[in-house]
Formats: sequence, C-alpha cells, structure tokens
Amino acid sequence: MNDFLLTIFNFPTVVFTVVLGIAILYWICAAFGLFEVDALDVDLSHLDGHMSLNSHSDHSIGESFAGLLMRLGLNGVPVTIVISLIALVGWLISYYASYFFLALFGHGWLRFVVGVPILLVSLYGAVLITAQLIKPMRKLFAKTEQNFQKKVLGQTATVRSSRVDNSFGEANLDDGGAGLILKVRATGDQVFSRGDKVVLLEYIANTNVYRVVSEDEFLGKTSE
Repeated sequence: MNDFLLTIFNFPTVVFTVVLGIAILYWICAAFGLFEVDALDVDLSHLDGHMSLNSHSDHSIGESFAGLLMRLGLNGVPVTIVISLIALVGWLISYYASYFFLALFGHGWLRFVVGVPILLVSLYGAVLITAQLIKPMRKLFAKTEQNFQKKVLGQTATVRSSRVDNSFGEANLDDGGAGLILKVRATGDQVFSRGDKVVLLEYIANTNVYRVVSEDEFLGKTSE
C-alpha cells in the first residue's frame, strides 16, 4: 500500500491523480444535477473543414480548443468524457511506468528529470488510446441525438438540476427505460427548481439545448 500511495502522489503520476480526482468529483456532482454532463462542450459543427492549428485567423479560445479536439480525433462526445478518459488512461500508464522504472532512481532530482518524459509519453499515449475508445461512443451519441431531437418535443420532463434558467439546467425525460438527461433552458426570467415539471418546447441545435416552459403554462396555451 505504501508503494502504491508513494507512486500516485509523486511526480509524474500525481498530475494525473489530481485531474482524475477532479473528474471523479465532477461526475459525482453531475449525478446529483449540480453540473451539466457536457458543461465544457463547444460547438464543433461550424468548424468542420475550416479549422487549422496553423491558421493565423482570429479564433476564440473555444474555437481553437474545438479545432484541437477535431485534429486529435477527440470530438463527437462530451468533452468531460474525453478529459476523464485521458486522465484515467494517462494515470494507468504513468503509474506502471513510474512503479517499474522510477524506483530505480530514488526520490531525488534525477527522479524528476526522468519523470518528465514519462509524463509526456503517458499523456501522448492516453490521447491516442482515448481517440480509439470514443469511436464507438461517437456513433452512439450521434444516433441518440438524431433519434430524439424531434421526438421529445412536446413531452414533459422533470427538472433534475438545482435550477433551470435561461443559461443553466438539466431535466430528466422518462423514455420508458433508464431515462434521458437533457440540457434545458427557460424562457426569459423564468426559473424552475428541482422536481418541477417542464415541457420541451423547442430544440436549439447550435447550443444543443431544449427551450422549456412550465407544464401549467403549456397546458394553458394549448387549451386556449
């Protein structure tokens, strides 16, 4: 146990340990609706065929990041999943490399010097492996999005996040199975709380969110 702890909390594995710990904490919070699953996502659709890492055109940080993900083959799934997988795979590579090789160099400055290339190799390997792991996921996310974008409009969902306003929120839609977690936004200054019933009124493709109104408001409008 001591060797395990020394390895994961020493350079270079500690870098992945910290990121992986943050990722685990994020997914726990997301499970309780405190964060959105794709909170870090950026829109890639308008960048296809137009983004180059060597381009000198004026791109925002988000667009540059999106272009980098596309070049590395890490697009098509939520960024949070990509980061979590890179952290996990990188942690595994770094742990075993450190365990078998760095032990030969003790705990002095030489360990740090040898640890830098291990960190870089682990990160590079993690990116390559993650790009392969998300390939089947990409098809799953694309198929799910296509199948449900139109079908869910007009259906009632339950707010699962701490709130839903015009800039934040998630709702759970009962599809007869495990349920769907959708990004939703209120109209105007409306604010909904966890457990409120809302109706999916409109799908906004460029931000991948659903505009919602209260169930009472929707029923009132349809009855007029």
